[in-house]
Amino acid sequence: MNWLSQIISITRFGLMSLPQRRGAAATTFIGIAGVVVVLVGVLSMSAGFTRAMSVSSSPDTAIVLRSGADSEMVSGFSREQTQIIADSPEVARAGQGALSSAELFVIIDLPKRSTGMDANVPLRGVEPAALQVRDHLKIIRGRMFEWGKDEVIVGSGAAREFTGLEVGSSIKVGRYQWPVVGMFSANGAVCESEIWSDAKVLQAAYHRGDSFQSVLARLTTPGVFQTFKDSLTSNPQLNVKVSRQSEYYAEQSETMTRLIRTLGFSVASLMAIGAVFAALNTMYSAVAARTREIATLRAMGFGGAAVVVSLMIESLLLALAGGAAGGALAYFAFNDFHTSTMNFQSFSQVAFAFRVTPRLLLEGMIWAAAIGLIGGLLPAVRAARLPIAAALREL
Repeated sequence: MNWLSQIISITRFGLMSLPQRRGAAATTFIGIAGVVVVLVGVLSMSAGFTRAMSVSSSPDTAIVLRSGADSEMVSGFSREQTQIIADSPEVARAGQGALSSAELFVIIDLPKRSTGMDANVPLRGVEPAALQVRDHLKIIRGRMFEWGKDEVIVGSGAAREFTGLEVGSSIKVGRYQWPVVGMFSANGAVCESEIWSDAKVLQAAYHRGDSFQSVLARLTTPGVFQTFKDSLTSNPQLNVKVSRQSEYYAEQSETMTRLIRTLGFSVASLMAIGAVFAALNTMYSAVAARTREIATLRAMGFGGAAVVVSLMIESLLLALAGGAAGGALAYFAFNDFHTSTMNFQSFSQVAFAFRVTPRLLLEGMIWAAAIGLIGGLLPAVRAARLPIAAALREL
């Protein structure tokens, strides 16, 4: 018999004997499935958070902060400075003027639906160009607030995660109650976690004078960004930091993404150690139960290498089955699950949906395969080294 035929024969016999070892096999299956569920589930949170940040980015949009500021919370501009930025020739124009929105960013406390505890929710004051500067933004319920009035619109993510943000309700801003007149969506972007109002009205409510914290500008083309940046940073009237919108949100998501991935891999690694021992137990049980069978095959001319490979394949297939089950469970349990978490750069909540991507499922299957191969190696080597005569005498 050729080597491949030997491997197929031994593997088939091993798989057929799994029902006799169903307890140990089930332990391995469940253990590996659990590893994949935890790994994919936790990393899907990172993927969802990153997507919420990245989908907010447009290649032809720039954000301007005060030099040295790593978030809008610690930035600041006067009206004159925001006008200098808007007057830059690289900023696109429309019928109403420059596509530039000077914005104010404050935090208010609202209770989360899931816990009832107060959380920091961003309240953003915007200018009329804000809707044109951002991609995919549209009013999905109610109407846009009227400029100059104490009215707000809420992002769909914020409305889903926090109480009191239904259209027709009102929120307390400063000493006043502001009606919620509309709800907007933006294809899952981070701005869906925010509440918007007229920047001028918000300035008055928070006694901010005529100050702003950031400027969001749509450029004529993505290629003029460097020119736009150089003209602003070299202007003696300004002290600014200019970033592409994509770069800014990548920086904003870096801390949280790193934390989530570290946590996910740490927990999955600990569980993987347990799953490896479960796989070792299963395959040692397989070797013990099939001692005479393996010895008989060896006496008939089956090679030791074929025994090793076939037992490794058996362990790998069992692990992949557990991994596939874990991946499927993670997909149905976590994909598109909505939640919110703290953005440590702005100290405000970001609402987002978990995303179980094909890449994460593949990553889970790779972990499952690795556990199966590691767990099957030592038992397979032991089976191949069994003395044939002694093994044939075993009951």
